Amino acid sequence: MIQGDGVWGVTLLDNLIYVLRDKTSQQIAVYDAESYRLQRKITAPRLYDSCDMAACPYYQCLYVPGVNDQLIHRVALYNDCVTTWSVNDTAKYLSVTDTHSVLVTCQEVRKIKEFSTDGKLLREIQLQQNVVRPRHTIQLTSGEFLVCHGDVDIPLALHHVCLIGSDGHVIKSFGGREGSGTQRLNMPSYLAVDRNGFVFVADADNCRVLLLSPALTFVREVLSREQLKWKPLRMCLDSDRSRLYIGVNEWEDDHYTRGRVVVVDI
Repeated sequence: MIQGDGVWGVTLLDNLIYVLRDKTSQQIAVYDAESYRLQRKITAPRLYDSCDMAACPYYQCLYVPGVNDQLIHRVALYNDCVTTWSVNDTAKYLSVTDTHSVLVTCQEVRKIKEFSTDGKLLREIQLQQNVVRPRHTIQLTSGEFLVCHGDVDIPLALHHVCLIGSDGHVIKSFGGREGSGTQRLNMPSYLAVDRNGFVFVADADNCRVLLLSPALTFVREVLSREQLKWKPLRMCLDSDRSRLYIGVNEWEDDHYTRGRVVVVDI
């Protein structure tokens, strides 16, 4: 476990783990994936309001969203140079597609926006009304999308992992009203998909990680509340090592205090 300030992004590239710490920080910590020793820190101005991070092996860069400035910060890893481009909406969650584009989930307007690495808007997908406060989005090899959504502050909101078509319509889903059983979720916050199409779900308010089949049916609980203790908010899958990196944060006195990265073999 790598412990310290709150964890708001964790991703992997070239045997290095990149961890975005507390939102007030302007640094990304870099750890060796075998020893977990700190290698260096990347200083990137204006990252103080960021809450996710995604890595692109093709372009050798990191993408970090700025919540307040509605920008994506692109960090080139060969020289730590930071460039930015605008989303024109509040951006909180990112992923990188197999074609090296960037998917940005825009919660308030319920949209998925796809950008090129230099910030060109390639397309945007409007989600249905019942997809309430969408969070993390991943594009599958089929071209369809997996999206997790739900909010405890919105009465009767559904808490789902959804398979969504390119037209934004829900094809199938897992979950329902908030709950803690094997068929329910409580604020699913992040997703990871393995090479066989199985889906890992960070079920934040239940403090657990679930595994779903490619058909979005319950398989098992990967990590329980007793094991994690804190809320899993970010996640990264290392397929080569069959390892999952989970960013968890402690919730205390109505705010997140400290965080750590939990590493588990799967």
